[in-house]
Amino acid sequence: MLSILAAGSVFFPGLFLFSKHCLRRIPRLSWSEGDAVVVSARLVSSIQAIMASSAGYIISTSCEDIIEDQHWLTSAYILFAVPYFVYDIYAMFLCYWHKLRVKGHEVDNGPKPTSVAFLSYLRREFLMVLHHVVMVTVCFPVSVFWRRGRGDYFQGVMFLAELSTPSVCLGKILIQYKQQHTLLHKVNGVLMLVTFFVCRVLLFPYLYYVYGRYASIPFHLVPFSVPWQCNLGAAFLMAPQLYWFSLICRGALRLFRGVSGRSSRPPLPDSPPPKTERPGSHAPSPAQPANGYNARMPEQETATPTH
Repeated sequence: MLSILAAGSVFFPGLFLFSKHCLRRIPRLSWSEGDAVVVSARLVSSIQAIMASSAGYIISTSCEDIIEDQHWLTSAYILFAVPYFVYDIYAMFLCYWHKLRVKGHEVDNGPKPTSVAFLSYLRREFLMVLHHVVMVTVCFPVSVFWRRGRGDYFQGVMFLAELSTPSVCLGKILIQYKQQHTLLHKVNGVLMLVTFFVCRVLLFPYLYYVYGRYASIPFHLVPFSVPWQCNLGAAFLMAPQLYWFSLICRGALRLFRGVSGRSSRPPLPDSPPPKTERPGSHAPSPAQPANGYNARMPEQETATPTH
């Protein structure tokens, strides 16, 4: 157990540092510290999501009995992934801090001390930080010890929720570099909307449906047939997913309205082409939260989540 925890504690921060070093040192890239931090954090999140989804697929397809069947990868990956959530809290803070420093949000007020910036980060990212803390302090002991080896199938299906994360991370990077007008951003937005809805919003209804079919219980009676702790945990994990999905829908609606409005307006004569920001440039840009969820984003930025 300790060796797997130690491996995860080294792997995720090490991958982040290695990615940041490459983005800064490769001659053709030579990105700034802030850009390298943000992109590296997104890369690590995407790799963790791919690993979790792969583990989830292997586990869920290997369990014929959804209650009793076990797979060694279930507890192993939980132990390996727990350090990721601790690392990601710090990585999100680094993204937030560098956006304040590098992107020029504090030109007028001067740089904030680290402690002040961290408190501001906690206020802005309270829901995401709370989600990560709960994953470590509640979901980890419940998944490893309280289950007592039962329900590996359900754990594997829950790993598949991470399928939405790569498109979320790509969306953040495209927004960061003002690529909302590109076809890639629009296609990725549709993919993010679909995968987030299927893999996160429908996750717990599907688990209740599967258990009802296994136990020969009507779907609407399943919540009354399982321990109250299961219902409480499902509600607690489901609530932020619904909130984040509502932000994604609002961002997609703003993007659609913006495209429709621009297409109905005649082009201005002799208007200069829009400027694009390259990685490493330090032009000021509107602040956005480290995790991308923001109901008050400007019209050109769509709300995008993380894990």
